[in-house]
Amino acid sequence: MNNIPSVDLSDFLSDDPSRKQKFVNEIGKAYEEIGFVALKNHFLSDNLVEELYKEVKAFFALPLEDKQKYEIEGLGGQRGYISFGKEHAKGKKEGDLKEFWHFGQEPSEDANLIEDYPPNVIVEELKDFNHTGMEAYRMLEKTGIYVLRALAIYIGLDEFYFDHWASNGNSILRPIHYPPITEEPKGAVRAGAHGDINLITLLMGASTGGLQVQRKDGEWIDAIPQEDELVINVGDMLERHTNNKLRSTIHKVINPPKEQWGKPRYSIPFFMHPRSDMKLNCLEECITEENPKQYEDITAGDFLHQRLVEIGLIKK
Repeated sequence: MNNIPSVDLSDFLSDDPSRKQKFVNEIGKAYEEIGFVALKNHFLSDNLVEELYKEVKAFFALPLEDKQKYEIEGLGGQRGYISFGKEHAKGKKEGDLKEFWHFGQEPSEDANLIEDYPPNVIVEELKDFNHTGMEAYRMLEKTGIYVLRALAIYIGLDEFYFDHWASNGNSILRPIHYPPITEEPKGAVRAGAHGDINLITLLMGASTGGLQVQRKDGEWIDAIPQEDELVINVGDMLERHTNNKLRSTIHKVINPPKEQWGKPRYSIPFFMHPRSDMKLNCLEECITEENPKQYEDITAGDFLHQRLVEIGLIKK
């Protein structure tokens, strides 16, 4: 396998049970073997994608002092602007060569959450930035819900098992800007080798190159989707919850060849988090004699806090 498998969400959404089951089998097998797929026929329209990139590029082109107004202390980077080099991969000291923005959940009135999410930060200079970002947030969340439904069936759970936990969950949309590289990086890359924290990640922008995924045999392969496909991978929360049945695969964004250092790169991942009170205890359906329980019980909120400390966004 030299690229990640491609799956078609329209199979799952069809009225044909065999097509629906085909999608379930394909994505389940891919997530057991490599933890990544490229997904076509998601809910993001071409027009919305175009508008989002336009707004994101306009924001990152603002003067640094304007962007820094939106870097809010005390939020652990959960909303607003996070400046260049602040985040690093778990276990690394060098900051990643990127700056980014966080849009967060705006829960429905009937969400009945046990926590208060911080409000989104409004960018005064760009009147459509927040509206466009949250429109994309909703379409990615909708896509993610259907992917989780397919995985619930694959695991042997009720199809709608994840719906309550993922709807109004603590998900994050993160537009990232990797600026042009101006000098030889000292041990730093655009994004160091890491696993994602959350349930699943839906990524726009991987078709511009640089994303690499580590196979089971340790080899790194390029993840190159078609332009209209999202890359979707398993995060550590889902790996833990399924007792390692579904794989959270280590991945990274490598620096481009020197002749391309002058080009910026943009990507927009949607980190799908559940509500913080979701128990990530290993599912009984995923515990066997051959694969006994691998993890201690923990809630999603406690697990997230641990990991934000480890990657430098929350100080101990």
